[in-house]
Amino acid sequence: MEKNPNSNPVDPQGRNTFSADSGDVEFHVTYIDSDGGRIRTEAFETEAEAQRFASRMVLDEDGWALVDAVTVRQGRLAA
Repeated sequence: MEKNPNSNPVDPQGRNTFSADSGDVEFHVTYIDSDGGRIRTEAFETEAEAQRFASRMVLDEDGWALVDAVTVRQGRLAA
């Protein structure tokens, strides 16, 4: 089985353990908007902010949220 070079390492509890030395990383939270049923994405500078936001977006048993660490070009970092 091949290892996906784009996948982020995960610890045994399923937490993302991604870290970047360059600092050119932002964290994208993709979630389902329970009001309109649409899939949305928000960007954050730190993983902790992204995880907190993701936790708030899961409001019921049908809710979900994913946090992805994304390497970006310098001009594209989250504000």
